[in-house]
Amino acid sequence: MPARPARDGTLIIDADDTLWENNIYYQEATDRFLVLVEARGLEKEPARKRLLEVERSNVPQWGYGSQCFARSLRETLESFGGGPLTAPELEAISSLARHVAEIPIKFLPGVQETLVQLRDRFRLIMFTKGDPPEQWKKVERSGIAPLFDHVEVTSEKSSFAYVGLVERYRLAPAQTWMIGNSPASDVNPALQAGLNAILIPHPHTWELEHEVVKEDARLRILERFEDLLRVFPPIR
Repeated sequence: MPARPARDGTLIIDADDTLWENNIYYQEATDRFLVLVEARGLEKEPARKRLLEVERSNVPQWGYGSQCFARSLRETLESFGGGPLTAPELEAISSLARHVAEIPIKFLPGVQETLVQLRDRFRLIMFTKGDPPEQWKKVERSGIAPLFDHVEVTSEKSSFAYVGLVERYRLAPAQTWMIGNSPASDVNPALQAGLNAILIPHPHTWELEHEVVKEDARLRILERFEDLLRVFPPIR
């Protein structure tokens, strides 16, 4: 769809755990995985810590999404469990990965209503990272792409990725805000790229997305997505 003229600037908005739930499903899958760990006579919590270490190692090479998650589960159980996986274990892990990849979209409170009001004043860009085919399927299932002027899926978010957005869409950094739940992917790299940022923390943000957020005059922290309407109140 052609971009509408931006009146008050641009809002770049994250998707996973900002617009809709995501990591809670990986946490649920991890809990179910730990049942396999227990079945091998192993302790859950050491295995949970080992999984995070494996994910930290795998993500730079294999990216995000359910397939990397499945790989990390297999490697964790093999290394921590001391032996090759059985066919039922492999099928159980594959089933967990399919489940998180295909689960229906559950929007966070107030998201759709807030977007409808914001789009009349701002150019909206959805900017989400993950395994591209999997992430595009999420966008399609969400049904909210028409509320955005542009939707982009990237394999990784960095300050260079945000600079690329600025250049592609000829954005004015002082009138552009990045909105998301992740300090590591949404807030810090956007600030480094010269943009404003709004952090909306999610109680279940993935550990690998945690990062210290430095004080910055360009940063706001809100409790809920709908609080954006207090920052950007509708024109009356």
